[in-house]
Amino acid sequence: MKLLTLMHAIIPAFFIVSFAVGTENELPFVDISAETSRHVVIAAGTETVYQGHPTTVLMPDGKTMFAVWCISHGGYAGPMARSEDGGLTWKRLDDQLPEGFKKHRNCPSIYRLVDTMGKERLWVFSAQPLMPGIMSEDGGITWKEMPPIGLTNVMTFSSIVQLKDGSHLGLYHRGPGGKDKSPLVVLQVLTKDGGLTWGEPKIVAEVEGKSPCEPFGFRSPAGDEICCLLRENTHKGNSLMMFSGDEGKTWSKPVDTPWGLSGDRHMGICLPDGRLVVAFRDQAPKSETRGHFVAWVGKFDDIRSCKPGQYRIKLLHSNAGGDCGYPGVELLHDGTIVATTYIKYRPGKEKHSVVSTRFKISETDARLR
Repeated sequence: MKLLTLMHAIIPAFFIVSFAVGTENELPFVDISAETSRHVVIAAGTETVYQGHPTTVLMPDGKTMFAVWCISHGGYAGPMARSEDGGLTWKRLDDQLPEGFKKHRNCPSIYRLVDTMGKERLWVFSAQPLMPGIMSEDGGITWKEMPPIGLTNVMTFSSIVQLKDGSHLGLYHRGPGGKDKSPLVVLQVLTKDGGLTWGEPKIVAEVEGKSPCEPFGFRSPAGDEICCLLRENTHKGNSLMMFSGDEGKTWSKPVDTPWGLSGDRHMGICLPDGRLVVAFRDQAPKSETRGHFVAWVGKFDDIRSCKPGQYRIKLLHSNAGGDCGYPGVELLHDGTIVATTYIKYRPGKEKHSVVSTRFKISETDARLR
């Protein structure tokens, strides 16, 4: 099958450093979005095909990656690609997947879950019908369709956190809908066997006058706390965040994030120095990069204490307003960060593509000195 490779272009001789404006929490930002030599087009959009909503997973070898996405905005699943060189080239796997996967709908998400017995499974969960999935027990060589979990949702798990006892906590959202026209709420559900069975869901975030959704749960660098960043779908202010110090048994009341973390569908990684890099669709009020694919750089304590953070990075430029994001973010062994999104990559008639950009934090740190 054809390998998809790096796009070739000349790197600009300079990086742009600017400042976010219109807020008391001004943050410097570094713009690497125009440096096309950093970009890998995993799936190119055409005048008729819209490639949407990717997620990625990095395997323990530090170089094998999988990406899944759907066709059209919130459309049907089916595409998958694998990279064996850290995301530089990709091979499509669509024809090796169960036929029923093409009937799964809306924002497939891929996860590597290791159960309490040490058994590894790769899972791809989709939203409809009732959170269906496909699963591999041999590192992604073969896949089989699995019964739906049976959870009513708008979107499947946008994050899964492994707990200290080896079980996994899945976070997702549902609503609005039904007779009561309920707002968006965030739920969690537990699996103790690596995704084969799931417990009863419970609501963990419900905010009057706001619509929390698309939860990104992650553990603090010290390991003693779980933070959950939440998209706030009214977009009238900042995003939301909540914390758990007891492995998800209870959560703090959701409150506003720092301004620089205001966005949709957060996803991130922890660097060896303890800093976090969190990518998302920028929705910060009055942000110069609002609607584009950005990343926030800062410490866990910046989030916990609602401090601004260190700086932001404009990763990719959206030529379709705020229709981008839903990222995968992976940290390779050599320090390269691979951030993947769906985005209208160029002006013109071509629809959205699945694109990644590659950088090292040392490169962006240097622009602030």
